[in-house]
Amino acid sequence: MKVLVIGSGAREHALCRSLSLDPSVDSLYCAPGNPGIAEIAEQRQVDVTDAAAVADLAARLGVDLVVVGPEAPLVAGCADAVRARGIACFGPSAEAARLEGSKAFAKEVMAAAGVPTARSYVCTTPEEAAAALDAFGPPYVVKDDGLAAGKGVVVTDDVEVARAHAASCERVVIEEFLDGPEVSLFAVTDGTASVALQPAQDFKRVGDGDTGPNTGGMGAYSPLPWAPDGLADDIMATVVKPTVDEMRRRGTPFAGVLYVGLALTSRGPRVIEFNCRFGDPETQVVLARLITPLSSILHASATGRLADLEPLRWRDGAAVTVVVAAENYPGTPRTGDPVEGLADAADVPDAFVLHAGTRRAEGGGVLSSGGRVLSVTATGDTLAAARDRAYEAVGRIRLTGAQHRTDIAARALKGEITL
Repeated sequence: MKVLVIGSGAREHALCRSLSLDPSVDSLYCAPGNPGIAEIAEQRQVDVTDAAAVADLAARLGVDLVVVGPEAPLVAGCADAVRARGIACFGPSAEAARLEGSKAFAKEVMAAAGVPTARSYVCTTPEEAAAALDAFGPPYVVKDDGLAAGKGVVVTDDVEVARAHAASCERVVIEEFLDGPEVSLFAVTDGTASVALQPAQDFKRVGDGDTGPNTGGMGAYSPLPWAPDGLADDIMATVVKPTVDEMRRRGTPFAGVLYVGLALTSRGPRVIEFNCRFGDPETQVVLARLITPLSSILHASATGRLADLEPLRWRDGAAVTVVVAAENYPGTPRTGDPVEGLADAADVPDAFVLHAGTRRAEGGGVLSSGGRVLSVTATGDTLAAARDRAYEAVGRIRLTGAQHRTDIAARALKGEITL
């Protein structure tokens, strides 16, 4: 099978890594890719939000499957353009991708499908926002209605900060704060049948102890030793199936991966958000433990044959990923610095380095080029072993001004997460 992955981040590196180990994949391309991906896949240049250009590239390469990684090209209709050329594509249509492209739309779908979620108001004026903030009280949760690369959400006890964020957006969703630990679940669907991957937990705040501003994610681990038995089955029954059925009823079936961000509250699971693609950094830890060939799952989704797929197989043990970010992230990050120690980090047993914000230096070597620079991932027989290896590998990387959280999976190991 010939596969083309669209995107250039750590999520796409994780997808390419899994596909490169897949015996049924004999040709692997990535556009535009990054220096890490270049070691395992042929790179091509393309504007990922130019749907026609992506479809043209897929046709020229003669691929059997296109996997669209980021949300922006999905919202721009890349999956539609590829499928119009008769090529199987993993990823929802532009209409279905509105589940991530508009939080207000996602709330509308959840209400129609009877999916449990936070109470909310959609606001377009300062007066509406002020009224909604007063109605819910602190902590205030204010979400940009559109795409914001995982950083459009403000959770704060300061009403002025909440009002300022609302004023900076054309339209916002203001909702009640959900208590309880957060869980990420990926559900692969073909628009009718769906299958759950294993749950993970990510860390959105930039600082230890969940302090500082929200980011795109600073680390993750899987599985969740504290999660109740049958959690994935419960979420598939109460969230995924009703949502997939509602989207199909509307004439805009959702085929691809539905990312469900959840809070396990005192009143039961509640949906925080939907994404229309694999989440980053959860993808890194979930795929690290997957035994079933990834291409078989993605191709079955893209061709409407997910019901024929055998039950997924998983490695025992655990996986942990720690994001190495640039100085000043998530503000304006420092870029252009040499990233050293990559080979040393990869020498740690059962550890590997996934590139995100990197570029190749003219004279060789790797330079930082974005806020989240690397995702350092490791597996182990236990969560403690995986965590130790990940942090050992992080310790071997050298990048001026680099920052990372030191508490990824720490509370889970200490048994401090309770429902």
